[in-house]
Amino acid sequence: MSRILLTHSPETRANYYGDRALAGLRALGEVKLNEAEAPLEGAALVAAAADCQLIVSYRQSPAPAALFEQLPKLVAFLRCAIDIRNVDVAAASKAGVLVTQASAGFVASVSEIVVGFMIDLSRRVSAHAAAYHAGTVPLATMGRELRGSTLGVIGYGAIGRKLVRVARALGMKVLVNDPYVKDIEQTPVDELLAQADFVVPLAVATAETENLMGEKEFGQMKRGAFFINVSRGNLVDEAALARALDSGRIAGCALDVGRAPDQMPTPSLAARPDVIATPHTAGLTLPAIEHQSMETVAQAAEVLKGRAPRGAVNAESWTRVAKLKI
Repeated sequence: MSRILLTHSPETRANYYGDRALAGLRALGEVKLNEAEAPLEGAALVAAAADCQLIVSYRQSPAPAALFEQLPKLVAFLRCAIDIRNVDVAAASKAGVLVTQASAGFVASVSEIVVGFMIDLSRRVSAHAAAYHAGTVPLATMGRELRGSTLGVIGYGAIGRKLVRVARALGMKVLVNDPYVKDIEQTPVDELLAQADFVVPLAVATAETENLMGEKEFGQMKRGAFFINVSRGNLVDEAALARALDSGRIAGCALDVGRAPDQMPTPSLAARPDVIATPHTAGLTLPAIEHQSMETVAQAAEVLKGRAPRGAVNAESWTRVAKLKI
């Protein structure tokens, strides 16, 4: 019988994997669970996976070269997330181990929270609630309607496309910049920043997009506009963001991600009264999580049949498939 290691800790297993997906894995083989408080990594991960053919991995379980070198029985490393930046795919390929990633199941969830952030920022919902919670009566302030406001989206992938459709349905004007797509009218970044009431970067985190929003870009934003980041902390120069808030150049921001561990918002920014922050939960809804966790179950089933599943990133290098008893 095949052995499968699930690296999620009990807490992350409850939120990011779930009973239905765990039952699906158990129908495929013997599942070894991580009962530690944190997701497995390093030597602990190597030890736990010593007799396993498959690893189903939480996003905080890195897979460096040493992992593949020290686990001769390992056939496949399945990431229950899109982000595989902490997986050494080249080393996995050299060792003949298959690496897979999940597809986006959180498009609706993340798009919805962006709309919620826009309403919160423009109507001061969180600020007013915080004042009432503190026992004071907040001053009533003039709000903005989303209808007639301009949304600037930098990066037109699945979430960007969904958000654009929703924003237009709400009566917003939408400006988009993404040099890699051809099926929507493009607005140069400087024009987008100068015109948008809400700026939302949704680009993929790469070396090219590191600090996509920096001193220059925040300085080009329309005075009094809002900034929202639900993508990756790598896209933002956080010192430049803090200066833009300090100067009043931008009226506030909302963050679901940042440069703190596990892509969380940086606490010093999140604590500011002009910032709304959530702990990387934009995609934490049951449909979104089950999409990815159940996808890893389907991938594991294909792997155990000797087939490279959808989501495989190095199928051409998968030589350890020969170790499976199909």
